[in-house]
Amino acid sequence: MKAIQIEEFGGPEVMNLVDLPDPVPAEGESLVTISRAGVNFSDTHITNDQYVARQELPLVPGIEFVGATAEGRRVAAVVPNGAYAEKIAVRESALVEIPDGIDDEQAAGIMIQGVTADGVLSISGNLKAGETVVVGAAAGGTGSLAVQLARSMGAGKVIGLASGEEKQQLVLGLGADAVVDSRSPDLGDEVLEAAGGPVDLVLEMAGGDSFDQLLGTLAPFGRMIVVGIASREQNAIRTGKLLKNSLSVTGFWLMHLLARPELARDSIDRVFGATARGELSAVAGGTFGLSEARQVHRDIAGRKTVGKLLLDPKR
Repeated sequence: MKAIQIEEFGGPEVMNLVDLPDPVPAEGESLVTISRAGVNFSDTHITNDQYVARQELPLVPGIEFVGATAEGRRVAAVVPNGAYAEKIAVRESALVEIPDGIDDEQAAGIMIQGVTADGVLSISGNLKAGETVVVGAAAGGTGSLAVQLARSMGAGKVIGLASGEEKQQLVLGLGADAVVDSRSPDLGDEVLEAAGGPVDLVLEMAGGDSFDQLLGTLAPFGRMIVVGIASREQNAIRTGKLLKNSLSVTGFWLMHLLARPELARDSIDRVFGATARGELSAVAGGTFGLSEARQVHRDIAGRKTVGKLLLDPKR
């Protein structure tokens, strides 16, 4: 089978298109022929071995896919690695049946990002009707779905963060009440102006200066959920600031949600259900062949992309 494999950690240049033996399923596993593999910003951390979970070489990247089993069942899954390939062997318990009415590209577009957005808003963020939400990277895979979900959950105001006219217009079209330039040196002040005052919930994905400025926009009992650190700049927090302002800062890693089947199943059902009803739609950022994986990683790391990026292993 064709697959992307890395034998040393590094940037896009370490990813090579190779021929590998077909996986042999163990007991309790199914062999899935992959139709689409999702590309996530976190994949750029994985190939550098800078992800939350440590990686081992050689490695086939890719942590989500949709495809079909030998019996013809359409399934999706989140896996530790191995999705940038034509085939994969996966535990049956990890497979999610794709509802009728959702095509492969939509299923791949909502699997990780949709469940992440739902988990952040519903579980970690505890979003309540009428509250003001700030969504970082609002034109990206997770952010674009979070804007739609926040609106459907009754948020009072949704403020999206995005850079460039094209991305900002996309975010407004998804239902955001306002959009703020994510690269503004006055990010915090501009968010406060757009929201008309302090906010209740922030989905923070950048780290560094963005984190510090957005923390200052929270109202008492406001919550910041750290979903990513795109800048790779980590932050320190003074506990006195949290105490004085009754603030909460929480991290969210999807793997912890998936390790709680009772929570994960509810989230997956909500996201797939909303998609099947036409209430939620992944923003298509493009579908590429495995041979284009290096350039896709360059583009996503350079923040040149919009929406969900997919790989078609047959191309």
